[in-house]
Amino acid sequence: MAGHSKFKNIMHRKGAQDKKRSAMFSKLSREITVAAKMGLPDPDMNPRLRAAVLAAKAQSMPKDNIQRAIDKASTGDTESYEEVRYEGFGPGGVSLIVEALTDNRNRTATNVRTAFSKNGGNLGASGSVSHGFERLGLIEYSAAAGDADKVLEAAIEAGADDVESDEDGHRIWTSVENLHEVSKSLEAALGDGEGAKLAWKPQTDVQVTGDAAASLLKLIDVLEEDDDVQTVWGNYDVPDEELEKLA
Repeated sequence: MAGHSKFKNIMHRKGAQDKKRSAMFSKLSREITVAAKMGLPDPDMNPRLRAAVLAAKAQSMPKDNIQRAIDKASTGDTESYEEVRYEGFGPGGVSLIVEALTDNRNRTATNVRTAFSKNGGNLGASGSVSHGFERLGLIEYSAAAGDADKVLEAAIEAGADDVESDEDGHRIWTSVENLHEVSKSLEAALGDGEGAKLAWKPQTDVQVTGDAAASLLKLIDVLEEDDDVQTVWGNYDVPDEELEKLA
């Protein structure tokens, strides 16, 4: 198990999310409602709902908002959303997977295709890039949870498969089947995490710099600004110095 590997920049950048708190709360609410509707409205009995609530709490979403989103699932006062995945290629030869929850598949597909085409990318067919990723469970903790050795020890005890730590925090990887149990075990040892979810982990990373990095980050921003898009995963690694230039 790797305990000190670099914390890869494969998801949306948290700084960008801080500027979109209202939109983020809306997306978190949608995921909570969908999770509650698909299973029991009790986070302790519904792993997906538990993960969604954890993610909402990590972003300081008010308890009333969380409960209201859960209640919407039982009252029927909600749209019918379906999960859709899009795959494509971004600038610099990067592979991207876009996960969405939508009540209008045609609208979402058009918006995602337009985002790719206007920002140096190409939307591909289903399966065109996902073969280069592993479907795994991901549990995230901030650096405040402890140093790398403490988190690694807790992860081993919990039955996790891998850990990546750096000064920004810890990413703990596990199988899809073990995500719920590993998450609960880690909570007992480290407290509440920043999130627990199903993730796409790239098998190899592509370093992106210069104009390609700028275009790629613009594409990701446009995708994340879409109300239907929940998460954008990719196999890109933008060096810190490049991020500073583009900030």
